[in-house]
Amino acid sequence: MTDTPATTDPIAEPVERDGTLPRWTVRRYSWKSVLSVAIVAVVLAIPMRALLRYQGPPMEEGFMLVFPERLLAGDMPHEDFLHLYGPGSLWALAAWYKLVGVSITAERVFGLAQLAGIVFGVMALVWPWGRRVATAAGILGVLLTTTAIGLTALAWDGAVALIVASVWVGLRARRWLTDTDDPPTPAARARSDRLLVWSGVLAGVALLFRPDAIVATGLATLGLMAGLGWGRWKRWLLGVVPVLSLYVVHLLLSGPSAAIRGMVIEPVFDLRGGRSLPRPPSWDTFDGALQKVALLRPQPWPLPSLESPAQAFVWFFLLPAATLFVVGVGWWRVRAEPTSWRPRVLLTVGLLGLGLMPQAVQRADTTHLAWVSCVTLAFLPAAICEVLERVRVPAIQRWAATLTVGIVALIPLVVIPHFTARTYLDLAKQSVNGKVFGYPVTYDDRTFYLGARDIAPVAQQMLEEIGPQIQPGEKLLVGTADLRKTPYSDAYLYYLLPDATPGTRYIEMDPGMANAPDSGLAEEVAASDWLILSHVWDAWDEPNDSRLNGSNEPNEVVARDFCLVDEYGVGDRTFFEVYRRKTADGECQPAPG
Repeated sequence: MTDTPATTDPIAEPVERDGTLPRWTVRRYSWKSVLSVAIVAVVLAIPMRALLRYQGPPMEEGFMLVFPERLLAGDMPHEDFLHLYGPGSLWALAAWYKLVGVSITAERVFGLAQLAGIVFGVMALVWPWGRRVATAAGILGVLLTTTAIGLTALAWDGAVALIVASVWVGLRARRWLTDTDDPPTPAARARSDRLLVWSGVLAGVALLFRPDAIVATGLATLGLMAGLGWGRWKRWLLGVVPVLSLYVVHLLLSGPSAAIRGMVIEPVFDLRGGRSLPRPPSWDTFDGALQKVALLRPQPWPLPSLESPAQAFVWFFLLPAATLFVVGVGWWRVRAEPTSWRPRVLLTVGLLGLGLMPQAVQRADTTHLAWVSCVTLAFLPAAICEVLERVRVPAIQRWAATLTVGIVALIPLVVIPHFTARTYLDLAKQSVNGKVFGYPVTYDDRTFYLGARDIAPVAQQMLEEIGPQIQPGEKLLVGTADLRKTPYSDAYLYYLLPDATPGTRYIEMDPGMANAPDSGLAEEVAASDWLILSHVWDAWDEPNDSRLNGSNEPNEVVARDFCLVDEYGVGDRTFFEVYRRKTADGECQPAPG
């Protein structure tokens, strides 16, 4: 029995019908289909004016600006600078920067493309359940992606977009083989084979971005390939294996020891102690330091809702429940109709969401929850509609799509509005009135946007006074004021001072790593020409090992080998201290001119 989609597939290729090809291969666009996609595109576009100038996370967005530029300068990830993931994202961004130049706008446009890939990829997977359900999924996807960490071009978003694309292409390959009452024609088999190869290529690129996405990729591939036979698997492997062989190039360039340490040892074993948060999250307070900062700018919300920390608590349980629901519905429907199309989509995407779950659990803050929910919760409308269409009540079956939209709307409006709808509406308002919550710091024709009104002008003053003194090629190390604790870094300063060479591999600073006794940070401090040490993160407080003091040796090197050039702050509060290395005879160097 063939499961007839609720609506004509708007993305199918035009094919001459000969009586044996499935009906879905005939392209029949309608204005309603175009309108559905256009609505989601408009919803995605509305906050873009704000998001392109919105505050950026100083470390995460900072290193996504700096790392690819260091790659273009000849530095290798893992060997020359700490990088906890695969090289794919850096290669892609480096190529993009080479083409259009290094700027925060270029980086955010790249990030937007990644988010759009997730939103419209999931929407395409939901399309067989009808335009209304797919539109609801697309809008929910926008609310989950754009509000997590803005347009920062992180490797995770790129990997998720690529896995979703791989799943969509792979499922279409399967459909050419199975969605017909007759044996597939040679033309259909050839088309399926080509699509399977491309599905493998996309999966391979996703794993180049984030090798830890292998669980999600593996489970999703098992779901879409189940029952197709070894011949089809070989086609998929023909796509994925050559792409993954690029890791051999990476190992040769960065060195096997450094690459394995950077992609396996450091993120799996060294990072967790200083980054993990309680599971489940606390009911009445945020555990993450950066989320506590978000409380300083609360926004009104007209509908009844829980307090923000309580919403995060509920979200932590909602996500796995939704994941198991999608997997369960998919399993149920595949067993009932093994050759049908929609059940296979349900099961495959459910398994994909299940494979993404470790990302949400490892650090249970709302950003990590959103990074998984953008697939699972955005696809949830399909599973709900599938169940409602099979309830033996004619009225529910008839109104299944409308009921689905109403049920799903409760998630961003009632359950977790502070992290979705409220934030989105705030961004939309900023886009309309132009009053964007981001304070620009500009130097050397480069701009970064900070979220603190008092820190931005101080950073601006510091750059204007210190920047001209730093000679091209001199080594600059940006760190915390007390280098015994390294919970975060102002990595954006490396981006704003491109003529300086980063004096440390810890452009990204993590507790338990940069401040470890054997990290080499003290030697890097000693070899640097300039230090910018930040007090901005002095109040960092999380219930993990970031509270512990590490080696004091870097501080001793600062006291022994460096002179304080100046302090920058407001009133009696200092934000930045700038140091310069002493001369060979131990004297402080005078300022140029």
